[in-house]
Amino acid sequence: MPTVMAHRLPRRWLASAALLAVALGGCAAPPSRNGGGSVSSAAAASGPRFFAEGPDAEEYGAGEGFPLGQRPTFFTVPFLVGSHSQLDQLFEGRVVSHAEAPSRLARAAAEPAIQYYYEGAAADVDRYLSRNPTTGLLIARDDTILVERYQYGRNDRHRFTSWSMAKTVTAMLIGIAISEGRIRSVDDRASTYVPALAGTEYGRTSLRDLLEMSSGVRFSEVYSGRDDVALLARDTFLQLGAGGVDAVTPFNDRAVPSGTKFSYASVETQVLGLVLRGAVGRPVAEYLSEKIWKPMGAEADATWLVDRSGQEATFCCINAVLRDYARLGLLLAHDGNWRGQQIIPAAWVAEATRRRPEAHLRPGVAAPFLGYGYQTWIFPGERPMFALLGVRGQSILVDPAKRLVLVHTAVRKQAANSGRTELTSLWRAVVDTLGN
Repeated sequence: MPTVMAHRLPRRWLASAALLAVALGGCAAPPSRNGGGSVSSAAAASGPRFFAEGPDAEEYGAGEGFPLGQRPTFFTVPFLVGSHSQLDQLFEGRVVSHAEAPSRLARAAAEPAIQYYYEGAAADVDRYLSRNPTTGLLIARDDTILVERYQYGRNDRHRFTSWSMAKTVTAMLIGIAISEGRIRSVDDRASTYVPALAGTEYGRTSLRDLLEMSSGVRFSEVYSGRDDVALLARDTFLQLGAGGVDAVTPFNDRAVPSGTKFSYASVETQVLGLVLRGAVGRPVAEYLSEKIWKPMGAEADATWLVDRSGQEATFCCINAVLRDYARLGLLLAHDGNWRGQQIIPAAWVAEATRRRPEAHLRPGVAAPFLGYGYQTWIFPGERPMFALLGVRGQSILVDPAKRLVLVHTAVRKQAANSGRTELTSLWRAVVDTLGN
C-alpha cells in the first residue's frame, strides 16, 4: 500500500480571531459589524478580514470552539465548521505538496463596493455574510485579490474541504494525461486503463461519457445517508471497505444507453480517478502536485483523502487554503495558462467548460439552471461562465472573459444545493461591477 499521511493542522491555528489577525498580518483587531451589517471603518485594511462569529454561530458550535467531532458525527451541524476546515485531521489524506516559491497574488488597496438585489431588497458582501454560513469568501481578478473574508474563527491557514469541486480537478488531470500521451483518447473505455474493470458496465463505458456523467449506469445520489453515494463514501474516504476497484464495482446496472442521459453520479469520477492512477502509474495527489499545484505556485500543502487501498477519493475530498483555490480558479480563467506557462492544455480547458450541444447536457436540462461539461457546471446565457461546485456551499465561480473568480466555502445545513440562489445573485453583481 502506498504511503498515506494524516496531515493535521497545528492547534495554534484555532486561536481567537484577534490573535489570528495579528499573527497573520491582517487587521490589528478583528473587524466588527455594526447594527446594519456593514464592516466598521477599522476594517478598511486591504488584507484578509477575520470574524470570530457567523450566522447561527452557537448552533454551529461557537461555545465549544467549533469542535471537529468524530467520524460518525462530522457531517452533522454542530461539527460542520470544525470538520469542513480540518477534514484531514479525521481521515487519512495524501499530501499535495506546495510550490517552493509561491506565486504572488497582489491585493487591492480597498475592497470594491459590490451591491445586488435579493428577494426585493438591496444587499452587499456584508449582508450576504450576515445571513449565509460562509467560512471563506474570496474574489479575485487577474492576479489581484479584491475581497478575502473568513467567518466562524476560520483563517487563511485552514484547509477547507472541496467536496465535489474536486471533480473538476480530476477532469483537468485527465486532460493533462491525454496531452502527455498517457491516455490516448476520451473515447477509450475505462477498462483500457483499469483491467480489473473488464466485463463490468463501467469498464465498458468511455471516458467521455464518464466525464459528462452520462454513463447510464444506475446510481442514486440524493444525500439521504442511505443512498449509493453514502455507500461510495463508506468504501472510500471513510475507509470502511476495501476501496480501489471494489468501491465502484457494486454499481453495475446500466439503466439507459451510454451518452443519452445526464445523471449526476460521484462514482463516475471515482472511476476516472482509477483510470488516472492506472494511466500515470502513481498516486493522483502526486500527479496533481507535479502538474498543477506546484506550477501554479500554490502557497500551502493541500491534502487529498484516500481509501484503504491508497486510492484518492477523486469525487471529493481535496483540502486546501482559500488562496490556492483562488489560484486554481484563476488558472482556469486564463485557459490553463499561469503567467506564460501552459499548465493545462488550453484546448482541454475550452472543451471541458464549453456549453454542450447535446440536449441532455444543456443548462436547464442537466440541472434546473446549469448545464454540464467535463465534470464542470456550465452557466446559461451567451457569456461563457462555469463553476466548480460541492455540497454544503463549496464553489469556485469563473468568468474567463473578464478573468474573474469567486471562491466560496461554507457549512450549509443541507447537503444539496440550498442557498445557491443568493450566491448566484452576488456572483452576477461581481461580474457586472468588476468586469470592466
